[in-house]
Amino acid sequence: MVLVFALTTKPRLGAAGASPEQVVDTSGKKLRAGVNYYAVPHPPSRYGGGGLAPTSGGGLALTSIGQSCPLDVVAVEGYSGIPLWFSPINTKKGVVRVSTDLNIVFSTETDCAESNVWKLDDYDASTGQWFVTTGGDVGNPGWGTVKNWFKIEKYEDGYKLVYCPSTSVCSYCNVQCRDIGVYDDGNGYKRLALSDVPYKVQFQLA
Repeated sequence: MVLVFALTTKPRLGAAGASPEQVVDTSGKKLRAGVNYYAVPHPPSRYGGGGLAPTSGGGLALTSIGQSCPLDVVAVEGYSGIPLWFSPINTKKGVVRVSTDLNIVFSTETDCAESNVWKLDDYDASTGQWFVTTGGDVGNPGWGTVKNWFKIEKYEDGYKLVYCPSTSVCSYCNVQCRDIGVYDDGNGYKRLALSDVPYKVQFQLA
């Protein structure tokens, strides 16, 4: 397997130094590793397809697009989506911090053989997008898992998700650093993808 990424568009995050601040949920409590949360939009929701989209609640979920498996990550409206949990690169840390490499996992059962661990999919030439799918692995940082690592960053009065694996994941990998936004594919799906317009979220205990 050969990994080919675009040239880095932003500097890598997560340099050594003081511990980054802790992520908090909607009640102001620290986000805990391994605990289920809903990643819900922080109004107003900005979708990466261009412009603002009103929402009556919403969250993130799984669906099959173009093929049965693996399942892709989508933004949904009208309900909170599927709970997910976080696994930081340092498994001894019980809290989730901003700018920290972590795996994101949906807490649900599916009919697919692939895992529910988030993973950056291969480049989709038909849409010009890098979509977020599933089938990744938890832990084992290195070249073989570099597509499985994401970060939470502060964004305005909420948070955003970012794909930008640090050197802690792979010291020699050439990766791109982009926000995670929402791409409206025109077929009714709002797919998570690399974007210049981040999808602002907050985390609600499930």
